[in-house]
Amino acid sequence: MHVLVVGGGVSGLGSALVLARQGHQVTVVERDDTPMPSSADEAFDWDRRGAPQVRHSHAFLARLVGLLRRDYADVYAELLAEGATEMRFGDDLPPTIVDFQRLPEDDELVMLACRRTTFEWVLRRAAVAEGRVTFRTGVGVEGLLAQPAGPGAVPHVTGVRLADGTTIAGDLTVVAAGRRSALSEWLAAIGAAPVAEEVDDTGIVYFSRFYRLLPGQDYPPRTGPIGGDLGYLKYGVFVGDNHTFSVTLATPTVDGELRKLLADPVVFDECARQLVATAPWLDGRALPITEEVHVMAGLLNRWRDHVVAGAPVATGVLPVGDAVLCTNPLYGRGCSTAFWSAHLMADAVARHGDDPSALALAYDDALRAEIFPWYRAGVDQDAEARRVAAALLAGDDPDGDTSDPRTFMRSVFRDGLLPAMRSDAVVLRAFFRGLNLLATPDSLVSDADVSARVLAAWQDRDNRPPEPALGPKRRAELLSLLPA
Repeated sequence: MHVLVVGGGVSGLGSALVLARQGHQVTVVERDDTPMPSSADEAFDWDRRGAPQVRHSHAFLARLVGLLRRDYADVYAELLAEGATEMRFGDDLPPTIVDFQRLPEDDELVMLACRRTTFEWVLRRAAVAEGRVTFRTGVGVEGLLAQPAGPGAVPHVTGVRLADGTTIAGDLTVVAAGRRSALSEWLAAIGAAPVAEEVDDTGIVYFSRFYRLLPGQDYPPRTGPIGGDLGYLKYGVFVGDNHTFSVTLATPTVDGELRKLLADPVVFDECARQLVATAPWLDGRALPITEEVHVMAGLLNRWRDHVVAGAPVATGVLPVGDAVLCTNPLYGRGCSTAFWSAHLMADAVARHGDDPSALALAYDDALRAEIFPWYRAGVDQDAEARRVAAALLAGDDPDGDTSDPRTFMRSVFRDGLLPAMRSDAVVLRAFFRGLNLLATPDSLVSDADVSARVLAAWQDRDNRPPEPALGPKRRAELLSLLPA
């Protein structure tokens, strides 16, 4: 089978790799003109206008790492050889956890510390080495080719039309064109039924800056928090490859003042120094490697259904990664769900490659069962975050209504889950398994033992000091600490 892959990001490269190793011929069409770098640092300077998020913080969760270690041991070894490092559960525990015992299941709880550009570079190098993968860069796709469909028939895609006027035929077209994908418009142009789409604003604006450790310096101990949520500001630090790291700050969309301030590199760094988890990283041990602060706005949660009323809107075409779903980047799930969806797609191809309709339905079933619950959980979490941020910006107390179930859940999170994670290895393990997409989104509440431990910590909240602040409690206090 000859497969066309539209887009050379994580989902596109993941698709190309898995399909090539299944024995298919693959052509990857990438709009950006991206010559192959010779080092991780050259890759960081890649001109990726079609994927501006590459110079933002990224997490490579255990779900993705597990796929790499299982099916691409050679690629995983190359990532480590190029400077990526493993972060294993149990290696950097809070000092207050004294009863930790490693379990066999902990072997799969491994994250990868790596820049997005380094990850893509190594994946692309591996795809090129496959021999079955051809790259066409510097030209974009502008539409689909399809067999003529009679009235009421489902169109069948037979290839793509490029911006330079040429066409490429293929037995299957995999669209990995990212969150800006025009697949819905392309499908409409060939007479397909409308794609069902659900859209929800994340409510945040994302600010990132990268740094490199100075010679002789080490990363701060990672036994404490790696981020925090102040209600009016969310933040985190992400370890990269080759002695790099990044800091991300996220403001509510409605906070125009803070949004404007944090776009300034001097203000950004000073803000990070006022936050508990990021302050040690900016204490003089590192220098910025991005002069500017990279900003992303217009961030949406989006789910696109390409199977409507039990039938695919078209056959011969399958979307992967952000072309199917986009989630809040703060949760760090994007690369992992992109690579995961590529493999769900390839599994469906292996089982139903000779039946286009069955292929589309099987893939949709897999997405719905495996990944959609994480999309739904993110939408619900963002709705609560927007409510809290709006209350704080208005000067109200988001927990003022004690009869509101959301107030109780926030209390359990703040005064139950967080302290339990610092003292109970069982709770910490359960949290990290969920964070890394190795458990279901509701696993913390559906596990009776874990729930009991969290509630016990919450019920004991009056017998211990208040939870330590992760930064200035009030927005006005943070503003007073920032340079004008």
